Amino acid sequence: MSAKDSEKRIPQQSEPVCALPVNRREALAIGALTAAAAMARPMAASGQPSAIDAQVVAPGFMRIATRVNGQEVELAIDPRASLLDVLREDLGLTGAKKGCDHGQCGACTVHVDGRRIASCLTLAAKADGRDVLTIEGIAGPDGALHPMQQAFIDHDALQCGYCTPGQIMAAIACVNEGHAKSAESIREYMSGNICRCGAYLGIVAAIQEAARKMERA
Repeated sequence: MSAKDSEKRIPQQSEPVCALPVNRREALAIGALTAAAAMARPMAASGQPSAIDAQVVAPGFMRIATRVNGQEVELAIDPRASLLDVLREDLGLTGAKKGCDHGQCGACTVHVDGRRIASCLTLAAKADGRDVLTIEGIAGPDGALHPMQQAFIDHDALQCGYCTPGQIMAAIACVNEGHAKSAESIREYMSGNICRCGAYLGIVAAIQEAARKMERA
């Protein structure tokens, strides 16, 4: 290569170096991802439309209104986002854990309209207009632990604790569904929640104790 050719290949200062071609759609998508978290707004207590109603939802996003742990929330979300990702990344509710991300371990269990669901397999869009309850929302109004939380502590029904939020949410549902009448029934209806530390004896004992307290309440 001649010196003249080499000189032609050296970019001048006025030329962009490492500039990547980005089309309009990609630019909008990047901007939307950056702004998505900032677009989450709780609804006004008066019931009036929140500030998000006056905003234009970015292309490729959708608006949902839901109730999370008793609070009205409006979000602009990617229609492909899972409920687990929206709870953790947009709302900062990190109690529900991402274990397998295939609905097989139960670490992501939350309640929607009173039913337990695997939030990693549930589109956040399906929570529109529904009540969502996570581990952060089960304590009493005075901060007292839920009977199931206390029972898990009393019976050492955890070791590493990673699966515990999902175990507790599933256990509460197990009681509410009427499946905590016997150890055998508890094991059957808790089989979708895996504890890799093997704290199953403590989990069953905790559910049996909490069930008695919850039935009296």
